[in-house]
Amino acid sequence: MEEKQHIDLVVDSESQEGLRLDRFLAEKLPDFSRSALQKAIRDGLVSVNDKKGKSSYRVMMKDRISVEIEPVKEPDILPENIPLDILYEDEDIIVVNKPKQMVVHPAPGHYSGTLVNALMYHCKDSLSGINGVLRPGIVHRIDKDTTGALVACKNDKAHRAIAEQLAVHSITRTYHAIAYNNFTEPEGTVSASLARHPVDRKRMAIDEKNGKEAVTHYKVLDSLNKKYNYIACNLETGRTHQIRVHMASIGHPILGDTVYGPAKSPFSLVGQTLHAKTIGFVHPNSGEYMEFDAPLPEYFEKLLQILQN
Repeated sequence: MEEKQHIDLVVDSESQEGLRLDRFLAEKLPDFSRSALQKAIRDGLVSVNDKKGKSSYRVMMKDRISVEIEPVKEPDILPENIPLDILYEDEDIIVVNKPKQMVVHPAPGHYSGTLVNALMYHCKDSLSGINGVLRPGIVHRIDKDTTGALVACKNDKAHRAIAEQLAVHSITRTYHAIAYNNFTEPEGTVSASLARHPVDRKRMAIDEKNGKEAVTHYKVLDSLNKKYNYIACNLETGRTHQIRVHMASIGHPILGDTVYGPAKSPFSLVGQTLHAKTIGFVHPNSGEYMEFDAPLPEYFEKLLQILQN
């Protein structure tokens, strides 16, 4: 029988202070399921300042928390013959046009049907291993219901090179979207730091005190009618849900986004009308700048035609 894993944590952020112990652990230890963490608390395997912890305990700054828990057993991720819309491929990288409702990498509840499963089948053993067995080749991601261009890496050298460009925000990433409401100006910039929502951890929220810097530049491409606009958004940074939160914060949520926009989605949409249109970067081997354009998905094109009439 495997020995339990021992983990020591310290509450060192004001944004964490006041969280329930079980929620704090879920945030700090995302590789473990919420139920596994709660079981560890019930079994007396979690201590706070050397005393047995309770799920309802509200953590305080400088609290010392120790956890004894069964190690995470990573599931076998299998190659799957899933068609890929390949925009470019060579021995170092592959650029694909991700379809709607495809998860990028395996996670609890999504161990098959992901982009990683498809890449493993297509690329065989030629994928970078820096991000571990659950994310081979994956250097960045886009949301399940966001479509468009995404680059994956076939070796660790390429992975490091692309990751460095992402870190310094030198990669070109342009998204197209349909947003609610008319704009008073044809273009602009939203600069607002983002962090996890303090209550709903699946959402992001603007948090200038504890969040990470996030900058989105937007431009109106077409005023479709009084209710919607076709826009382009250029990412200066790439935070989770960045465009969706930023545009909603200035009164222009993305059409179809029921998380940050209206709860009911018109036109029978599945998720937000957001598409990673263009990606550009310096090739990790040749040093040449390359740019790739992902055509809009069929549903998006049809919707534009409807709204332009």
